Amino acid sequence: MINFNGTLVSEEESKITTHNRGLNYGDAAFETLKYSGGKVLFWEDHYFRLMATMRIMRMEIPMSFTPEYLENQILELVNANGLNSESARIKLLVVRTADGLYKPENQDVEFYIWAKPLEKAYYEIKPDEYVVDLYKDYYIAPGLLSTLKSNNKLINVIGSIYAEEQGLSNCLLLNTNKMVIESLNSNLFLVFGNKVKTPPLSDGCLKGVMRKQIMDILDSMEDFELIEESVSPFELQKADEMFLTNVISGIIPVSQYRKKAYNKDLSKVLTEALNTKIRD
Repeated sequence: MINFNGTLVSEEESKITTHNRGLNYGDAAFETLKYSGGKVLFWEDHYFRLMATMRIMRMEIPMSFTPEYLENQILELVNANGLNSESARIKLLVVRTADGLYKPENQDVEFYIWAKPLEKAYYEIKPDEYVVDLYKDYYIAPGLLSTLKSNNKLINVIGSIYAEEQGLSNCLLLNTNKMVIESLNSNLFLVFGNKVKTPPLSDGCLKGVMRKQIMDILDSMEDFELIEESVSPFELQKADEMFLTNVISGIIPVSQYRKKAYNKDLSKVLTEALNTKIRD
């Protein structure tokens, strides 16, 4: 089952028309969320990011789109799919509905919600090797639009194909200033001794919900200094540790970039702190 505009329907009943603006123009915004322990994790942060994205995209926000309403829509779907006592990956997609070409005839929206089971309820550090390299075929423009979760993700798609072809676990993306900003599906953190560095939003990285959680945890740790600053590719091999973050996986330690191998020390500490946070 999926949730289409507040109604639970089968996936077959929810066919997208050829006029769908998300399909034709990428005129849509989405949130990827994790359901665990009977709740949507970090829901408030997801909700306010979605509302900000819709405003920036000049979508009309329905009066019904309260935090309580959308959260209940997610929970109803989770329950309908028999996932209420499990962990699930949720996708909430908001699409502008109007006819028109590039210019829509109005700013009204509709929404879709999907829920798929996940194996793990809590976050954990996987022992697998995780090898990354730079993706340099295309670059991301720094600026506000690049920070949004919209359907305009062509670089991420092509880059993911490239990573698979090269036998890589992931790729790091560059902006047009040739600064490293994020990976294909995660935010980026580097550790230099007791300093932890992450690219600023102004460089074009995604305004990640997990990025925010990790930054909040780091701010509370007296032994580490958090720095938001542009990251040059030349810094990558100087770091003691590199890790990626997203809501589904939590913290992903990078084991190798080119000839540089990294430790996982802070990643383990942060993962434990993150799990403590979601249990509260």
